[in-house]
Amino acid sequence: MTTERPLLEVNGLKKHFSLHGGLLGLETGKVYAVDGVTFSISKGETLSVVGESGCGKSTVGKAILRLFPITDGEVFLGGDRIDNLPPGKLRPLRSRIQVVFQDPFSSLNPRQRVRDIIAEPLHNFGLAHGGAEIDDRVAALMDKVRLPRDAMRRYPHEFSGGQRQRIGIARALAPGADMIICDEAVSALDVSVKAQIVNLLSDLQDELGLALLFISHDLAIVEHLTHRVAVMYLGKIVELADRRTLFANPHHPYTRALLSAVPVPDPTIKRQRIILRGDVPSPINPPSGCRFHTRCPFVFDRCRSEEPQLRRVAGGQMSACHLDAVPDIDAVSKAA
Repeated sequence: MTTERPLLEVNGLKKHFSLHGGLLGLETGKVYAVDGVTFSISKGETLSVVGESGCGKSTVGKAILRLFPITDGEVFLGGDRIDNLPPGKLRPLRSRIQVVFQDPFSSLNPRQRVRDIIAEPLHNFGLAHGGAEIDDRVAALMDKVRLPRDAMRRYPHEFSGGQRQRIGIARALAPGADMIICDEAVSALDVSVKAQIVNLLSDLQDELGLALLFISHDLAIVEHLTHRVAVMYLGKIVELADRRTLFANPHHPYTRALLSAVPVPDPTIKRQRIILRGDVPSPINPPSGCRFHTRCPFVFDRCRSEEPQLRRVAGGQMSACHLDAVPDIDAVSKAA
């Protein structure tokens, strides 16, 4: 057992967006995008955050990056609290945590050559001086992401989507980051290219000891890449477990429904699909008690009035459910 402190610690993270309306532009409500999220990531570990569109998983990544101020909670990077730092003190720490965005077409400046795109973090953080040194650093980074060195003189429009995402990864690696947030980094790519990028990230993690926060809705990709999985629903984590436990024996009814929708490549394997009733409630007016109770086939009175806390259950994972026993998947589907 190691006693080393996690590289990233997120405690009670909240991000509420204000809604304004009327002639005076007064606040009329809030969007509870992220509403009390806690997790940690160690060096060399991948934590995947999964869930339906609108559950708040991308907002978690952007809040950690301080792309907007958080409403409440704490974020620690390498033991240093970063959520309350002023911009001047935060800037040196930004080199340690970088991001790879979803869209490789819009995340790169079309007017810059690849050499300048990758070199920009080197300039920003004063990590290289002089054209020759920068060229050497950029060439080494292109080697790491398996792009030819002569490509550094070309523009982004001359590359495929997968190659552009490799450029984005090289840019994230440039300042010597300890951690990379991958915000749906493979969702815009073809299936075969997805596999190449996932394998590249895995190899880079082994080589450099990177920590990855992998935000995705693709559970098949997550199962291949991750060490642990956090399942989000309507701004909250409802289950947190290591990969093997979650995919083999999920506890929360919502997790079981998500996994039942993952395609199985073997046609001889029959999986019972769990169809949830109703729509996801609005994050403007989330349900009382358990936020999943409006769609859960096992709902009972306590679920409607008391919010379940993440707790360790029999399978070893953390689950925010009042049920102690793991529901049978066939029973869930019949009840639904």
